[in-house]
Amino acid sequence: MHVYCFLTCYVVAMALEWSRLHRPSNVKRVATLLAMTVGFVAQTIYLFDRARVVDLPPLLNSTHDWLLVLGWMVVLLFLFLSVLDRRLGIGLFLIPLVLILVSASAFVTDLPSRLATNQDREVAIYNWAMLHVSLLAFGFIAAVVGLMVGLMYLVQHRRLKHRQAERAGLSLPSLEKLERMNWLTVMISIPLLMLGMLIGIGLGWYSKTTPTPFDFGEPMVIVIGSLWVVLAVFFCWLRWTRRPAAKQVAWLTIWAFGFLLVTLLGLLVLTGGHSNVQQSADVTHVLNVDFYIV
Repeated sequence: MHVYCFLTCYVVAMALEWSRLHRPSNVKRVATLLAMTVGFVAQTIYLFDRARVVDLPPLLNSTHDWLLVLGWMVVLLFLFLSVLDRRLGIGLFLIPLVLILVSASAFVTDLPSRLATNQDREVAIYNWAMLHVSLLAFGFIAAVVGLMVGLMYLVQHRRLKHRQAERAGLSLPSLEKLERMNWLTVMISIPLLMLGMLIGIGLGWYSKTTPTPFDFGEPMVIVIGSLWVVLAVFFCWLRWTRRPAAKQVAWLTIWAFGFLLVTLLGLLVLTGGHSNVQQSADVTHVLNVDFYIV
Protein backbone atom coordinates (compact mmCIF):
# COMPACT_ATOMS: atom_id res chain seq x y z
CA MET A 1 0.00 0.00 0.00
CA HIS A 2 1.29 3.46 -0.94
CA VAL A 3 0.12 7.01 -0.28
CA TYR A 4 -0.63 7.45 -3.98
CA CYS A 5 -3.25 4.71 -3.81
CA PHE A 6 -5.66 6.57 -1.53
CA LEU A 7 -4.57 10.00 -2.80
CA THR A 8 -5.77 8.96 -6.27
CA CYS A 9 -9.13 7.91 -4.82
CA TYR A 10 -9.54 11.32 -3.21
CA VAL A 11 -8.63 13.12 -6.44
CA VAL A 12 -11.26 11.10 -8.31
CA ALA A 13 -13.82 11.91 -5.60
CA MET A 14 -13.00 15.62 -5.88
CA ALA A 15 -13.46 15.53 -9.66
CA LEU A 16 -16.81 13.77 -9.27
CA GLU A 17 -17.96 16.24 -6.61
CA TRP A 18 -17.04 19.18 -8.81
CA SER A 19 -18.90 17.67 -11.78
CA ARG A 20 -21.98 17.22 -9.56
CA LEU A 21 -22.05 20.97 -9.05
CA HIS A 22 -22.67 21.47 -12.76
CA ARG A 23 -24.53 18.27 -13.60
CA PRO A 24 -26.16 16.77 -10.49
CA SER A 25 -26.56 13.01 -10.50
CA ASN A 26 -27.25 10.35 -7.89
CA VAL A 27 -24.81 8.08 -9.72
CA LYS A 28 -22.03 10.65 -9.27
CA ARG A 29 -22.89 11.02 -5.59
CA VAL A 30 -22.68 7.25 -5.04
CA ALA A 31 -19.42 7.15 -7.03
CA THR A 32 -17.99 9.94 -4.86
CA LEU A 33 -18.88 8.08 -1.67
CA LEU A 34 -17.43 4.87 -3.11
CA ALA A 35 -14.15 6.57 -4.06
CA MET A 36 -13.86 8.17 -0.61
CA THR A 37 -14.67 4.87 1.11
CA VAL A 38 -12.06 2.97 -0.91
CA GLY A 39 -9.50 5.68 -0.14
CA PHE A 40 -10.45 5.61 3.54
CA VAL A 41 -9.99 1.83 3.75
CA ALA A 42 -6.65 2.00 1.90
CA GLN A 43 -5.43 4.80 4.18
CA THR A 44 -6.51 2.84 7.26
CA ILE A 45 -4.53 -0.20 6.09
CA TYR A 46 -1.51 2.00 5.36
CA LEU A 47 -1.55 3.61 8.83
CA PHE A 48 -2.19 0.27 10.55
CA ASP A 49 0.76 -1.31 8.75
CA ARG A 50 3.12 1.53 9.70
CA ALA A 51 1.95 1.39 13.32
CA ARG A 52 2.54 -2.38 13.39
CA VAL A 53 6.09 -2.04 12.07
CA VAL A 54 7.25 0.42 14.77
CA ASP A 55 4.76 -0.70 17.44
CA LEU A 56 3.56 2.88 17.98
CA PRO A 57 0.28 4.72 17.36
CA PRO A 58 0.45 6.79 14.14
CA LEU A 59 0.12 10.04 16.11
CA LEU A 60 3.41 9.29 17.88
CA ASN A 61 5.21 7.69 14.98
CA SER A 62 6.29 10.52 12.66
CA THR A 63 5.20 13.84 11.19
CA HIS A 64 4.19 11.95 8.03
CA ASP A 65 1.81 9.72 9.99
CA TRP A 66 0.48 12.64 12.07
CA LEU A 67 -0.64 14.49 8.94
CA LEU A 68 -2.17 11.34 7.48
CA VAL A 69 -4.16 10.78 10.68
CA LEU A 70 -5.54 14.31 10.34
CA GLY A 71 -6.55 13.59 6.74
CA TRP A 72 -8.04 10.26 7.82
CA MET A 73 -10.19 12.02 10.42
CA VAL A 74 -11.45 14.53 7.85
CA VAL A 75 -12.42 11.69 5.50
CA LEU A 76 -14.26 9.96 8.35
CA LEU A 77 -16.11 13.20 9.07
CA PHE A 78 -17.05 13.55 5.40
CA LEU A 79 -18.42 10.00 5.21
CA PHE A 80 -20.36 10.41 8.45
CA LEU A 81 -21.99 13.69 7.41
CA SER A 82 -22.72 12.39 3.90
CA VAL A 83 -24.57 9.38 5.31
CA LEU A 84 -26.34 11.55 7.89
CA ASP A 85 -27.68 13.98 5.29
CA ARG A 86 -27.55 12.90 1.65
CA ARG A 87 -28.42 16.39 0.39
CA LEU A 88 -25.65 18.17 2.28
CA GLY A 89 -23.03 19.54 -0.11
CA ILE A 90 -19.84 19.39 1.94
CA GLY A 91 -17.54 17.60 -0.50
CA LEU A 92 -16.33 20.81 -2.14
CA PHE A 93 -15.29 22.10 1.30
CA LEU A 94 -13.82 19.00 2.96
CA ILE A 95 -12.21 16.98 0.16
CA PRO A 96 -9.73 19.77 -0.77
CA LEU A 97 -8.55 19.77 2.86
CA VAL A 98 -8.02 16.00 2.65
CA LEU A 99 -5.96 16.45 -0.53
CA ILE A 100 -3.87 19.17 1.13
CA LEU A 101 -3.11 17.10 4.25
CA VAL A 102 -2.32 13.87 2.35
CA SER A 103 -0.18 15.73 -0.20
CA ALA A 104 1.73 17.57 2.55
CA SER A 105 2.56 14.23 4.21
CA ALA A 106 4.68 13.34 1.17
CA PHE A 107 7.01 16.27 1.86
CA VAL A 108 7.81 15.59 5.52
CA THR A 109 9.84 12.90 7.21
CA ASP A 110 8.39 9.42 7.69
CA LEU A 111 11.21 8.35 10.01
CA PRO A 112 10.16 7.12 13.47
CA SER A 113 10.52 9.55 16.36
CA ARG A 114 12.67 8.77 19.35
CA LEU A 115 9.63 7.24 21.06
CA ALA A 116 10.08 4.32 18.65
CA THR A 117 12.75 2.85 20.92
CA ASN A 118 11.91 1.17 24.22
CA GLN A 119 14.54 3.19 26.03
CA ASP A 120 13.08 6.51 24.88
CA ARG A 121 9.55 5.44 25.74
CA GLU A 122 10.59 5.24 29.41
CA VAL A 123 12.17 8.70 29.27
CA ALA A 124 9.58 10.63 27.24
CA ILE A 125 6.53 10.15 29.49
CA TYR A 126 4.62 8.22 26.87
CA ASN A 127 1.10 8.90 28.16
CA TRP A 128 1.61 12.67 28.33
CA ALA A 129 3.08 12.69 24.83
CA MET A 130 0.08 10.74 23.54
CA LEU A 131 -2.31 13.17 25.23
CA HIS A 132 -0.37 16.09 23.73
CA VAL A 133 -0.58 14.95 20.12
CA SER A 134 -4.18 13.76 20.53
CA LEU A 135 -5.36 17.14 21.80
CA LEU A 136 -3.57 18.88 18.96
CA ALA A 137 -5.09 16.49 16.42
CA PHE A 138 -8.67 16.91 17.67
CA GLY A 139 -8.20 20.66 18.05
CA PHE A 140 -6.85 20.89 14.53
CA ILE A 141 -9.76 18.88 13.12
CA ALA A 142 -12.21 21.15 14.97
CA ALA A 143 -10.41 24.11 13.40
CA VAL A 144 -10.77 22.48 9.97
CA VAL A 145 -14.50 22.08 10.58
CA GLY A 146 -14.67 25.72 11.67
CA LEU A 147 -12.94 26.76 8.45
CA MET A 148 -15.41 24.70 6.43
CA VAL A 149 -18.42 26.12 8.30
CA GLY A 150 -17.14 29.69 7.84
CA LEU A 151 -16.84 29.16 4.09
CA MET A 152 -20.28 27.57 3.94
CA TYR A 153 -21.76 30.53 5.82
CA LEU A 154 -20.31 33.06 3.38
CA VAL A 155 -21.50 31.04 0.36
CA GLN A 156 -25.00 30.68 1.81
CA HIS A 157 -25.09 34.35 2.84
CA ARG A 158 -24.13 35.48 -0.66
CA ARG A 159 -26.72 33.18 -2.24
CA LEU A 160 -29.51 34.52 -0.06
CA LYS A 161 -28.41 38.13 -0.45
CA HIS A 162 -28.57 37.88 -4.23
CA ARG A 163 -31.69 35.67 -4.07
CA GLN A 164 -30.09 32.90 -6.05
CA ALA A 165 -31.72 29.48 -6.26
CA GLU A 166 -30.05 26.66 -4.36
CA ARG A 167 -27.88 24.50 -6.60
CA ALA A 168 -28.70 20.80 -6.55
CA GLY A 169 -25.11 19.80 -5.89
CA LEU A 170 -24.53 22.41 -3.19
CA SER A 171 -27.25 22.11 -0.56
CA LEU A 172 -26.21 23.96 2.62
CA PRO A 173 -27.72 24.37 6.11
CA SER A 174 -29.52 27.55 7.12
CA LEU A 175 -27.56 30.62 8.21
CA GLU A 176 -28.80 30.22 11.79
CA LYS A 177 -27.52 26.65 11.99
CA LEU A 178 -24.20 27.58 10.40
CA GLU A 179 -23.81 30.46 12.86
CA ARG A 180 -24.26 28.10 15.83
CA MET A 181 -21.87 25.57 14.32
CA ASN A 182 -19.27 28.27 13.70
CA TRP A 183 -19.41 29.47 17.30
CA LEU A 184 -19.26 25.90 18.62
CA THR A 185 -16.20 24.91 16.58
CA VAL A 186 -14.27 27.94 17.88
CA MET A 187 -15.28 27.14 21.48
CA ILE A 188 -14.05 23.56 21.04
CA SER A 189 -10.97 23.88 18.85
CA ILE A 190 -9.06 26.70 20.54
CA PRO A 191 -9.21 25.27 24.11
CA LEU A 192 -8.07 21.86 22.79
CA LEU A 193 -5.18 23.46 20.92
CA MET A 194 -4.22 25.56 23.95
CA LEU A 195 -4.27 22.58 26.30
CA GLY A 196 -2.19 20.56 23.85
CA MET A 197 0.25 23.46 23.64
CA LEU A 198 0.62 23.67 27.43
CA ILE A 199 1.32 19.93 27.67
CA GLY A 200 3.84 20.32 24.84
CA ILE A 201 5.61 23.09 26.74
CA GLY A 202 5.79 20.81 29.78
CA LEU A 203 7.26 18.01 27.67
CA GLY A 204 9.74 20.48 26.23
CA TRP A 205 10.92 21.52 29.68
CA TYR A 206 11.15 17.88 30.71
CA SER A 207 13.34 17.13 27.69
CA LYS A 208 15.99 19.48 29.14
CA THR A 209 16.80 16.71 31.62
CA THR A 210 17.51 14.29 28.76
CA PRO A 211 20.48 14.08 26.36
CA THR A 212 18.33 15.63 23.61
CA PRO A 213 16.84 18.86 25.04
CA PHE A 214 14.20 20.78 23.16
CA ASP A 215 15.12 24.24 21.86
CA PHE A 216 12.36 26.78 22.51
CA GLY A 217 14.24 29.34 20.44
CA GLU A 218 13.62 27.60 17.12
CA PRO A 219 11.88 29.84 14.53
CA MET A 220 9.07 27.33 14.06
CA VAL A 221 8.28 27.31 17.78
CA ILE A 222 8.20 31.11 17.87
CA VAL A 223 5.86 31.31 14.87
CA ILE A 224 3.51 28.62 16.21
CA GLY A 225 3.53 30.25 19.63
CA SER A 226 2.53 33.57 18.06
CA LEU A 227 -0.34 31.83 16.28
CA TRP A 228 -1.61 30.42 19.56
CA VAL A 229 -1.64 33.95 21.02
CA VAL A 230 -3.75 35.17 18.08
CA LEU A 231 -6.17 32.27 18.52
CA ALA A 232 -6.42 32.97 22.26
CA VAL A 233 -7.32 36.62 21.57
CA PHE A 234 -9.94 35.49 19.02
CA PHE A 235 -11.40 33.03 21.54
CA CYS A 236 -11.65 35.67 24.29
CA TRP A 237 -13.20 38.20 21.92
CA LEU A 238 -15.84 35.74 20.73
CA ARG A 239 -16.53 34.43 24.23
CA TRP A 240 -17.04 37.77 25.95
CA THR A 241 -18.33 40.01 23.15
CA ARG A 242 -22.07 40.49 23.15
CA ARG A 243 -23.39 38.67 20.10
CA PRO A 244 -20.95 39.79 17.38
CA ALA A 245 -22.17 39.83 13.76
CA ALA A 246 -22.31 36.29 12.39
CA LYS A 247 -20.71 37.29 9.09
CA GLN A 248 -17.85 38.98 10.95
CA VAL A 249 -17.31 35.84 13.02
CA ALA A 250 -17.29 33.72 9.85
CA TRP A 251 -14.62 35.92 8.26
CA LEU A 252 -12.50 35.91 11.42
CA THR A 253 -12.82 32.13 11.66
CA ILE A 254 -11.68 31.71 8.07
CA TRP A 255 -8.72 34.06 8.55
CA ALA A 256 -7.65 32.57 11.88
CA PHE A 257 -8.03 28.88 11.06
CA GLY A 258 -6.98 29.32 7.44
CA PHE A 259 -3.80 31.09 8.52
CA LEU A 260 -3.19 28.34 11.08
CA LEU A 261 -3.55 25.65 8.42
CA VAL A 262 -1.35 27.39 5.85
CA THR A 263 1.36 28.36 8.35
CA LEU A 264 1.54 24.99 10.07
CA LEU A 265 1.64 22.95 6.88
CA GLY A 266 3.98 25.43 5.21
CA LEU A 267 6.49 25.25 8.07
CA LEU A 268 6.31 21.46 8.21
CA VAL A 269 6.92 21.15 4.47
CA LEU A 270 9.76 23.69 4.49
CA THR A 271 11.51 21.99 7.41
CA GLY A 272 10.62 18.48 6.30
CA GLY A 273 9.07 17.86 9.71
CA HIS A 274 12.50 17.83 11.34
CA SER A 275 13.74 19.66 14.40
CA ASN A 276 17.06 21.49 14.32
CA VAL A 277 18.23 19.67 17.42
CA GLN A 278 21.41 17.63 16.98
CA GLN A 279 20.51 14.01 16.26
CA SER A 280 22.06 11.15 18.21
CA ALA A 281 23.83 8.24 16.55
CA ASP A 282 21.09 5.69 17.15
CA VAL A 283 18.04 7.93 16.77
CA THR A 284 17.51 9.43 13.32
CA HIS A 285 14.65 11.72 14.26
CA VAL A 286 15.13 13.34 17.64
CA LEU A 287 12.16 15.59 18.25
CA ASN A 288 9.14 15.22 16.00
CA VAL A 289 5.73 16.85 15.88
CA ASP A 290 4.87 15.26 19.23
CA PHE A 291 7.31 17.66 20.93
CA TYR A 292 7.73 20.73 18.81
CA ILE A 293 4.27 21.62 17.49
CA VAL A 294 3.20 23.48 20.63
